[in-house]
Amino acid sequence: MKRQRKMSRQLAGFTLIEAMISIVILSFGVLSLAAVYAQGIMFASLTQYDYIAEKKAEEAIETIFTARDTKILTWAQIQNVSTGGVFIDGAQPLLDPGPDGLVGTADDNTALPDSIIIGPGVDGKLGTADDVVVNLNPWMTRTIAMTPVTGETNLRQITITINYRVGRITRTYTLISYISTFA
Repeated sequence: MKRQRKMSRQLAGFTLIEAMISIVILSFGVLSLAAVYAQGIMFASLTQYDYIAEKKAEEAIETIFTARDTKILTWAQIQNVSTGGVFIDGAQPLLDPGPDGLVGTADDNTALPDSIIIGPGVDGKLGTADDVVVNLNPWMTRTIAMTPVTGETNLRQITITINYRVGRITRTYTLISYISTFA
């Protein structure tokens, strides 16, 4: 009879060791969820920079097409400098386009780095002196690479690559387009 009571008393509840093990397992699960949530918030905050990179790549493509359409550049000039054109090879800082209005060329204004307005200032009005302005240099660069399309003398591939670093994360946005000699 004594033996039966002792057994039932042990089966009736958890021991201290069992309770501690379950707390550790539960804590690990909760902390894992918190880490995933924090990382999700961090990546969601990067979407604003992804959008900026996309728009800066589109801006470069649009200036190239506009230069062709308005005859600012000849077909021979719509190339990288290494192949006789006007667009600088390699990664370049984002600067004011300069007198020709083309980004990524030798006359870009180095005294005026590209920047964006991300919101109104203290007065709550956009377009005033206290707006929140973010300088895109030196953490964002743009590479304009033009390559001829094999077998097509009147067609070139344009690859715009925007590289940027936010904190410890390096991101890349690439836009590929084609341009022909015909407007």
